[in-house]
Amino acid sequence: MHTTAFHRLGFRLVLLATLFTFASTAEAGPPLLCHPFEIGNAKSLPWVQSQDWNSPKIGYDIAKLNEETIALLSPDVPVIVRMETLRRAVIYSEKDERVAYGLLSRLMARALDAGSSGRADALAWFDAGYLVETYKQARWMYEKQSSWLSKQNLIQGMNGYAWVTKALQLGGDAAAMEFAASLMKEGAWPNEHFQKALAGAADGSLLARNLVAQFGNQAKSVAELRAKFGKGKN
Repeated sequence: MHTTAFHRLGFRLVLLATLFTFASTAEAGPPLLCHPFEIGNAKSLPWVQSQDWNSPKIGYDIAKLNEETIALLSPDVPVIVRMETLRRAVIYSEKDERVAYGLLSRLMARALDAGSSGRADALAWFDAGYLVETYKQARWMYEKQSSWLSKQNLIQGMNGYAWVTKALQLGGDAAAMEFAASLMKEGAWPNEHFQKALAGAADGSLLARNLVAQFGNQAKSVAELRAKFGKGKN
């Protein structure tokens, strides 16, 4: 019991330190949850157009959440769009732990199936890992609301960050996955994942637009953002 309490305290301290560091370049709040990603006209889960991070569509039938989320995570969907879809899915599933368990089970099964069959399915590992880490950050956000998310029994002992780094090793859209990894890694900011994402972001891409939107401050382009953080494009 004491060990569990210690780990919970450690998680909170690390997350608070990370959020404090983020505050100088982006709005405060868990980055995987409280910062909507710009996806242009790409299709995602229903959402109300708003400046608020928490704007689910009123009346949305969450019984459909798992099927619709899986359908929106097809292989042709860009990583940034996947990130926003999974962010919305976590917010919707806060209403029902069974729905959350079902979604996580399906994404984990897809990743494990790819591994057992020898297929290098980077996106399957990415989706499962990203969902786990978003639930972890949601715990801190929903703790005062007596939500089931504050208990985190769902993802006990899971390391989503390790699965995302596995996805990076398997290939795919490396720069966008590096961006995702940068938002979940503990420690100093900017980290090496952020620097790699910044170096690999193509001008005008969804990745570049999101980097500027979240961390640009006075920077208006990815080139200016690179200058700000002292890194050029590889």
